[in-house]
Amino acid sequence: MDEKTYGYIRVSTREQNEDRQLIALQEFPIPARRIFMDKMSGKDFQRPQYQRLLRLLKPGNILVVKSIDRLGRNYQEILEQWRLLTKQKRVHIVVLDMPLLDTRRENDLIGTLIADIVLQLLSYVAQTERENIRQRQAEGIAAAKARGVKFGRPRKVIPKEFPAVRALWTSGKINSREAARRLSVAQDTFLRWARQEDAKRS
Repeated sequence: MDEKTYGYIRVSTREQNEDRQLIALQEFPIPARRIFMDKMSGKDFQRPQYQRLLRLLKPGNILVVKSIDRLGRNYQEILEQWRLLTKQKRVHIVVLDMPLLDTRRENDLIGTLIADIVLQLLSYVAQTERENIRQRQAEGIAAAKARGVKFGRPRKVIPKEFPAVRALWTSGKINSREAARRLSVAQDTFLRWARQEDAKRS
């Protein structure tokens, strides 16, 4: 059996810093060339680097993650992925923040039972936290809207030159692209302003 050790890092956004996870994996130790990282949500496992890692893993390999939520945040999918790795691929998993989640002790029946229970509990907690974050975001947006906060890009103010340019467009002397160019806006923006003006006059 090949005992190569691999590491996996996940951060939810490109702005988040992966240093804490990287340091922990390098101290395990894991060679930098065998550490894979995705900068995206943990809602599912369709992540480029994780999928690439899956293709490389062989029986007897060890996969190390800093914490269970770095693997993923969907309760059911974490459990399914755990079974895929440990049962089908016969890969060992080590979760650094939770020593009980170390399948290298799989010959220890009690240890395996404890690991299964802890995994289910932590997976549930990871998904619950994800749902709580989503709920807090939704509540925050609703509260901001109630206070009159506007979301999205502010609409451009119609410039004073618009009526004259619109008159040229309406008479067929220029097309909408040229009208938009003269006003330094997108063609769609000019056409929207024109429709608004038509609606006012109808």
